[in-house]
Amino acid sequence: MSYAEAIDHLSALVPELAPNPSQPRRKFSLDEIGTLCAALGDPQKKFPSVLIAGTNGKGSTASTLAAIARESGLRVGLYTSPHLDRVNERIRIGTPGPEGAIHEITDDDFARAYFRVDDTARKLVAEGGLAHYPSYFELLTAVAFVYFAEPAAGAAPVDLAVLEVGLGGRLDATNIVSPLISVITDISLDHQEWLGSTITLIAREKAGILRANGTLVTLPQHPEANQALGEIATELNVRGINAAVYTPPIGTGPTASYPLEVMGSEIVVDSPLKGAHQHRNIALAIATAVELAGTYHFPITAGSIERGIHATSWPGRLEPVVVAGYPEIVIDVAHNPAGAWALRAALNAADAGSPQVLIFGCLRDKPLAEMTQILFPIFDHVILAPIHSPRATPIEDLVAAAEAVGVAHSATNSVPDAIEAALSLKPARIVISGSVYLVGEARHHLLTLAAPQDLVR
Repeated sequence: MSYAEAIDHLSALVPELAPNPSQPRRKFSLDEIGTLCAALGDPQKKFPSVLIAGTNGKGSTASTLAAIARESGLRVGLYTSPHLDRVNERIRIGTPGPEGAIHEITDDDFARAYFRVDDTARKLVAEGGLAHYPSYFELLTAVAFVYFAEPAAGAAPVDLAVLEVGLGGRLDATNIVSPLISVITDISLDHQEWLGSTITLIAREKAGILRANGTLVTLPQHPEANQALGEIATELNVRGINAAVYTPPIGTGPTASYPLEVMGSEIVVDSPLKGAHQHRNIALAIATAVELAGTYHFPITAGSIERGIHATSWPGRLEPVVVAGYPEIVIDVAHNPAGAWALRAALNAADAGSPQVLIFGCLRDKPLAEMTQILFPIFDHVILAPIHSPRATPIEDLVAAAEAVGVAHSATNSVPDAIEAALSLKPARIVISGSVYLVGEARHHLLTLAAPQDLVR
């Protein structure tokens, strides 16, 4: 079966967060992914893993840690979500050595793993082992596990897998692994319909990735989150590691490099991931790497930590996109209030002058009024763009939100039209944000204009 057939099959599935309104919402558990993985030979047990949950910063932390592992000479698997352009982006393997890099799964390997999972799932449903066919995310998680356990014919499993939780933690399909270390990034309100309406309830869902007598790497954060995480960690006799020792001094600029003492040596933290909020994500990655070296004897050194941080790639996060003849363009996947505040702080710290234009669109399950109140006032003009998702906020709702804020605005019919409308205003800077879907489409369009070979593959 071909890659194109695999993608067509996957695309026909309704993602978990956009269920068919005519059908009851599915109740998730780990039983289904457990049954599927058992039938596949439990690939998730064939490699050690680190599991990362949180509201914001999971992907940045995971990508930084994976880059550190690769620079330490390890073959590392990286599983993240969602993707910006192609589903292959979610599943990557980093190969060590001077010519190594972290590459997404090839089309052939994706098809091979996908149809192995698909065939197994269909057989289980037919025989009554599964009550229903797996979800979109369960399928992709199983594909990642199979690929990390069997990257290619005759290849050994990865030395380490860095896994980003998709949603929550307790019932997320990734939580079927037995992680060496559980990492929890900053927690804020998001996906309340699924995870709960308070920080405490959401934190307890994230804490579902903790294991009895296990290890937690985290940072002090919202008091309600701290309390909920602390209570569950105490119940499970979890050893907590505070990554705060690896954060820079207060006042360190959002784009500045800074020295840190790590493993008895001084390193310079120089990450391509910009913004003061990334200091916390980098600290979590460093603390996890140090723990992997000290407790689990992975060949990680201060030097490989420094090199890995510098080599990190995580597109769509305060990412500048350069197109000849265009003004400064920044894309960022800020898709909830905490992300919007981080974006606003970063933009305020790097004022480009005026006018500044925002291209914005978001999903309907996001707090539109709050996000627009945070972002819209700092722009001279906001251009509202549609998103190709069943969860998209209708344009008329975006227009109403802009009117409520009182910012100059206009609506467009497509992302390319939005970019052209922004250019017509002759701004000093164009910012594109509000949704991963919007940023992914805009990034692909802009990089195609700039240089097709620059597209991340």
